[in-house]
Amino acid sequence: MNIGDVARLSGLPAKTIRYYEDIGLVAPLRSTNGYRSFRERDLHKLAFLGRARSLGFTIEDCRGLLELYEDSSRASADVKKIAREHLERIDAKVEELLAMRKTLSHLVHECAGDNRPNCPILDDLASCSHAAPKKGKRVGG
Repeated sequence: MNIGDVARLSGLPAKTIRYYEDIGLVAPLRSTNGYRSFRERDLHKLAFLGRARSLGFTIEDCRGLLELYEDSSRASADVKKIAREHLERIDAKVEELLAMRKTLSHLVHECAGDNRPNCPILDDLASCSHAAPKKGKRVGG
C-alpha cells in the first residue's frame, strides 16, 4: 500500500504518517525508487497509534505501548502503569480546567457588560497580584 492508501485506511494524515516514520514508530519498506510500501502490520500500527493519540497518550507513551503490544511476554501491569500515569495527568488537567472555569465564571458574573468602561475582567487580567500559575497549581479561588 502507498501512503495515500494507508492514510485513508488509518484515518491519519500523510504528514503524521511520515512523522511517525521519522521518529521510528513505523518502518515501511522502501522500493528502489524510494517510494514507501506499507504492509498490513504498518497499517495496524498506525491505527493503534491513532487510537492511542486520540486518547491523549504522548508519543513516548505510544512508543512504550507499541513495544508492549508487540511483546507477547509482556505483563499487563506494565500496560496498566502507562495508562494509570496518563489518567493521573488527565485528572490534573481536569482540576486545572475546573479552577480556570471557576475563576472566569466569577469574573464574567462580576462584569456588568454594559457601556461603562470599568470591567472586572480586564482589572483582574491586569492585576499584578496574580502571578502566572505554576503547572499543577490551582488558579483562582
